[in-house]
Amino acid sequence: MTLSRDRVLELIDERVANDHLRRHMLATEAIMRAVAEKLGHDPAVWGLAGLSHDLDVELTANDFARHGREAAEVLSAAGAPPEVAHAVAAHNEAHTGVRAETALDVALIAADQLSGLITAAALIRPDKSVLGLQLKSLRKRYRETAFARGVDRSAIARCGDLGFTLDDFLAVGLAAMQEAATAVGLEGAAPKA
Repeated sequence: MTLSRDRVLELIDERVANDHLRRHMLATEAIMRAVAEKLGHDPAVWGLAGLSHDLDVELTANDFARHGREAAEVLSAAGAPPEVAHAVAAHNEAHTGVRAETALDVALIAADQLSGLITAAALIRPDKSVLGLQLKSLRKRYRETAFARGVDRSAIARCGDLGFTLDDFLAVGLAAMQEAATAVGLEGAAPKA
C-alpha cells in the first residue's frame, strides 16, 4: 500500500473545509477498521476507505452523480490500492452506477450510514456524548424512521451481506465510535465551571 493515512489526512486538509464532515470521515474510518478486524481483513486498508470516502463531497455538492468518482480518481492518483478507490466510488452506487461488489464496498456503504446514525443518537443526549450511548438506545433510534431521516437504514441493513446481525453491527460501530469519541467530537460537553 503506497497511500498512507497521513497522506489521506493531508488530502482532507486540502479538500474538506467542513469540520462536521471531517469528523464524519473519522467516524466512518473507526467503524471500518473495527469491521475489518471482525471479518479478518486489513484494518489499515479498510480504514483508508472510510477516512477518504467523502473527500470530494464539497467539490461535487451540486452534482451528486460525481460524488465518489472524483474522490476515487484523487485516491488512485495518490497511490491508493484499487480496492479502496473502487469502494469509495461504489459507496454512492445509486448515483454513480459503480456497483458494490466486495465486502469492502458493502461495509463502506453500511458504515457510512451507521456513523451518521450514531452521531445523531449521541447529539440528542444531554451530554452530547457517544460514551454513554447504549446499544438498546441505538437500536431504538434505528427503528424510529422519523429520527435522523437522512440516514439510509437499508444501507445499514446491508451488514447482513457481511454476515453480521443488525445488533452485532450496531454494537461494533458503537464501540468503534466510543473508542474514537475525542477524534470525532463526541466525547461530551465540557463541564460547566
